[in-house]
Amino acid sequence: MTDDVQIGKQHSNQVHHSLLTLQDTICNALEETDGTMQFREDSWVRDEGGGGRSRVLEEGAVFEKAGVNFSHVFGTQLPPSATAARPELAGRHFQAMGVSLVIHPRNPYVPTSHANVRFFIAEKEAADPVWWFGGGFDLTPYYGFTEDARHWHRLSREACTPFGEEIYPRYKRWCDEYFYLKHRNEPRGIGGLFFDDLNEGGFDNCFAFMQSVGNHYLPAYLPIVKRRKDMPYGERERDFQAYRRGRYVEFNLVYDRGTLFGLQSGGRTEAILMSMPPVVKWRYDWHPESGSPEAELYEVFLQPKDWLARAYNPVKDK
Repeated sequence: MTDDVQIGKQHSNQVHHSLLTLQDTICNALEETDGTMQFREDSWVRDEGGGGRSRVLEEGAVFEKAGVNFSHVFGTQLPPSATAARPELAGRHFQAMGVSLVIHPRNPYVPTSHANVRFFIAEKEAADPVWWFGGGFDLTPYYGFTEDARHWHRLSREACTPFGEEIYPRYKRWCDEYFYLKHRNEPRGIGGLFFDDLNEGGFDNCFAFMQSVGNHYLPAYLPIVKRRKDMPYGERERDFQAYRRGRYVEFNLVYDRGTLFGLQSGGRTEAILMSMPPVVKWRYDWHPESGSPEAELYEVFLQPKDWLARAYNPVKDK
């Protein structure tokens, strides 16, 4: 019997439990960091099958908006976003489960962050089930700090190292390529990790990697939050933060596979769009002033690079 055939209820239950635990762990840590607000939880049921629990924290002292969602849904046919790269899976029944989060901080010196870990099974009669894991995390700063970028990528590498030295460079590069706004010709942020369609090496190995990515999110993000959350800022910084949040909206609504999958599969719209920032601005043909901290974001931090390279001469930290 192949490993694919053995993927069944026991494995699904393992992933389900792990993801619920991850959601609890992240929410508890974010509440403790914010210190003023707690997550509101909504449990929901999907008509076609499955459901989830959405958790949103709004108007906190540190986090202007934070959403951490768990979902486990079933369907009779994979939506187009899930079969675009694998047309042979079209028409299969599926189950999909995952934790997805987006954190929009109040202080513009604290970056926005995103993380997602997920598991899919696609099945049909008289055929082996097809399963895979996906996910990752990425960072979107408004004002760049080399110390933060190096820390973020150091933890990204630590999440991958037990699974092979080649894993971090591969998934870092995939992240840089994925979180890219083609119509703007610029990346969304400074990247991190992105992986999809992972089923090499068997279920246990792939499941362990997904868990490692999920478990490294808080150690990667919270030290940056705590380092920057009390920095003084004014209207200029908040205005630039709102402008740059517009790029986040553009990416999620135009390119993001998770958003498209959720909408195409009939998921809960409020949960899917919890990633949208609370305040956002657009301007016509705006460019930052030369030599400004805003220009530095574009010139230095939105230029994909190996932040951990020994030969890299970092920008002087502010």
